[in-house]
Amino acid sequence: MTYLVDSDWLIDATIGRLPALQLVNRLRVAGVAISVISVAEVSEGAYRAPDPARALAAFHEFLSTFPTYQITVAIAEKFATTRATLRRQGLLIPDMDLLIAATALEHDLTLVTRNQSHFARIPGLRLQ
Repeated sequence: MTYLVDSDWLIDATIGRLPALQLVNRLRVAGVAISVISVAEVSEGAYRAPDPARALAAFHEFLSTFPTYQITVAIAEKFATTRATLRRQGLLIPDMDLLIAATALEHDLTLVTRNQSHFARIPGLRLQ
């Protein structure tokens, strides 16, 4: 694996937005995975859709084509140390974002996200 795709791109790809689909398909050659945290974020949005069952079915169909990283003890520790560092610096970001970043760091993946302002605060995290 080379890339971890953040929820913002997954949402767009799931609903068929062409730029997101093209990006994911281009990166798929190098290896693309997602975090179980992104599964939670995208699923929450699907539950708010006018037809939640349909939105969830579309997401799960799309999701089935990628490996999903679960939260492990190593990722939890990476989350904790990163959160402590950001808290000391007064630069905290949402916990869900920190868990996604910790997953990318633990598995040595480049995070594909539009949320550069939050994720750029995390030392050693590669972004695209």
